[in-house]
Parts: sequence; structure tokens; C-alpha cells
Amino acid sequence: MILAGHISRMLVLSLTTLVPARAVPHDSPAAEQASNAVEPHLGKAYDALKQDRYDEAVNEFRAALNLDSTLTLRARFPLAVALFEMKKFDEARHELEAVRHEVGDHPNVLYYLGRVDLEEHNFQSAIRNLTAAAAKPPFPDTAYFLGYAYFKQGDLASAEKWLKEAAQASPRDARIPYQLGLVYRRQGREEDAKKALVLSDELRQRDDKESRVRLECAQKLDQGLKDDARAVCEQLYDPDDAEKLTELGTIYGQHGDPEAALKPLRRAAELAPQSPQMQYNLAMAYFQLSRFEEARAPLADAVQRWPDLFPLNALYGAVLSKLGEHLAAYLALSRAHQLNPQDSGTADLLYNTIIALARKSAQDRRYPDALRFCQEAANLRPQEPEPHREMAEIYRLTGHPEQATAEQQTADRLDKKLGKLN
Repeated sequence: MILAGHISRMLVLSLTTLVPARAVPHDSPAAEQASNAVEPHLGKAYDALKQDRYDEAVNEFRAALNLDSTLTLRARFPLAVALFEMKKFDEARHELEAVRHEVGDHPNVLYYLGRVDLEEHNFQSAIRNLTAAAAKPPFPDTAYFLGYAYFKQGDLASAEKWLKEAAQASPRDARIPYQLGLVYRRQGREEDAKKALVLSDELRQRDDKESRVRLECAQKLDQGLKDDARAVCEQLYDPDDAEKLTELGTIYGQHGDPEAALKPLRRAAELAPQSPQMQYNLAMAYFQLSRFEEARAPLADAVQRWPDLFPLNALYGAVLSKLGEHLAAYLALSRAHQLNPQDSGTADLLYNTIIALARKSAQDRRYPDALRFCQEAANLRPQEPEPHREMAEIYRLTGHPEQATAEQQTADRLDKKLGKLN
């Protein structure tokens, strides 16, 4: 039986190895306007992928493609993956072939085409696609699925070869010795089959035990028994498994012990430098501990390499704001708000950052910059009187009494309106 479905961290990795980290150029105001309309859809789509909300991701990626059909890497490929996770294999293949036509035989595309082939029992095509993908495997289980395809095709020698390679890449994956056991049994090697199946059972039992440990770890953390909890939780620490380390760090973080989360999350980030999720997790742990300078380090490079991921930009902006670097924070938060305008926390922080920049610009007598920031703040929060008060003061200082009076009147009107609402 094929186990379909990759956790969201693997999906994000597949996106970031394929999608080039660069901003989309704007050749005209119309192009910039179109891009501004696309970005919120992409931001919501990536966020939905992170939460495994594939229906929503599909809708958002399709909305982005309706606005700009050239988004092959940024939208069409992740759309194909989301459709695959929803078991809509015909639609997934259609999108994957379109991406393949555009970017060529990229291992990520070939991997998913091979997975679709397996689901459709087209084992010869699966072998062809997965063999090409295995030259530079995008996921640790690439060799497993290739071995599985050879087994279903009846080529037991090749199946054994690739399953053994898979076991080296993922020695804790219980599926691999189970499949090897079936190969050995088909070859008449009953003793080898028994050993492989026993190993598979042991790995599954260990997985069950780790599930029980995770539950006990979380319960003790919730009870406030920090020392007892850490004694239990550290049984889950595996210095060579980024996924397990991330899981342990997440348990610590979600249950009130971010200090303990640092050790596993640091190690996970070292093991998987190509994963934006790992860098985000580590930075978030530092942020929760108010260690903002250390939080900056994993984010600074990440937002350059993966500019389309809302969580990275939002957290980076929050870190820079805490460090008092308002202009850099403004740039990161503006990008995050563009990707996800519905996130109220990011919008609030962006507004406060713009106001801080306006005041600093006025203090430095850079009045045109101050007015520009005030106007942007007013557009972002049209119900707030503060930007208009700031503009009134700037106009008074620069000898424009009529504009000063108009802005002060607007501020007073909004003040009264807010007073009634309160």
C-alpha cells in the first residue's frame, strides 16, 4: 500500500528548491498593479499549505494563475502538489506536465509525476520518472518509491537495490524493511524476509512508544513540572533527525518551555539549512525568549531566499521592530502585509512602524518623507486620527496653514467618532 501525503515541511522544501528566490519585476504601473493583486493570493496559498489546508491552497493558487498565468514556479507547481495531496491525480498530472514543459526535468516535478504514476498503477512510467528524480533526490523517500515501483513491475533485483538504498537514507522508516521483506519472500529468501519484517515491526513499535512519550511530555509541561517534563521529553531527542528534533522543539514551544526548545530547534536548523520552516521555528523560539538579535540571524538569509513566505516576512519584521530598526522592519512588514492583508497583527505592527518612521522623519526635518509615511499610515488605518494630527503639525511647521487646519479637522472628527464607538 502506498502512503500518500507529505507533511507540510516537506512540501515547503519542495517549493523552495524549485522556486527561485527573487522578486518579480514590474515593467509598468499596470504590471505592478497586477502583481499587487496576485501576492495576497500567493501568501494565503502558502499559508494554507503550511497548515495542510489543500482545498484552500488550490483555490488561492488558481486565483493567482487567473491573474498571471506565467507563475509556473510560484503557483502552478505548488498547485499540482496540493492537487496530488487531495488525490486528484488527473488534475495534478495536468499541472505537473505544464510545469515540466516550462522548467524541464526538474527532480521535484519528476518525483511527483512518479508518485502519480504509482497511484495510477503505471509502474513503467513511475520507474522512468523516479529513476531520473533519484539522480538528485528531492525527498528521502524517493528511493523507497522507486523500489516499490520495481517490486510492482516484478523486477525484484532492482527493487532490493533501491529499497536498501532507501534504508540507508531513512533507517527509521518502518515501510522500507516491510517492503524488503515482501521482496525477499517473493525471492524465496524466507529467513531474510522474517528478519526484515521483524525489523519493520520493531520500528513501528518504537514509533508507538515515541507517540506515548510525546503525550506524556506535553502533559507534564502543561502541569508545570518542568524538570520531570524535560526528563521525559529528552527521550525524543535524536541529533540526526531534523523532523523529530522539530517535533520535540514544537512540543516544548507550544507547552510553555521555549528555553528547552532551543537545543532541538538549533540542531534541526543545522541539519536542514534548505528548509524555511526550520529557520522560522528557531527564530520564533528566540523571539519568544526576547533574544531578538539571535532571532534575526536565521531570518535574514531566509527572507532573501524565500521572499514569498508570509510567516518569514512577518516574524522578521517583528524582530527588526523590537530591535528598533524601523525602516528595515517597515520593508519586511510591508511585504508580509502584501502577502496576507487579512493578518491583523501584522497590519497593526506595520501601522505602528510607519508612525514611528513618520515621527523620526519629522524630527530630522525630512518633512516630505514624514508626510509620505503619514499618508501611508492613514491609508492603512483610515479610522485613526493620529496620522492626520502628525500631518497637521508638519504643515504648521512648514508654513501651510490651510492644509494644517484641514488635517486637524479630520483628526478631530475621527477622534469624536472613536469616542462614540468606545
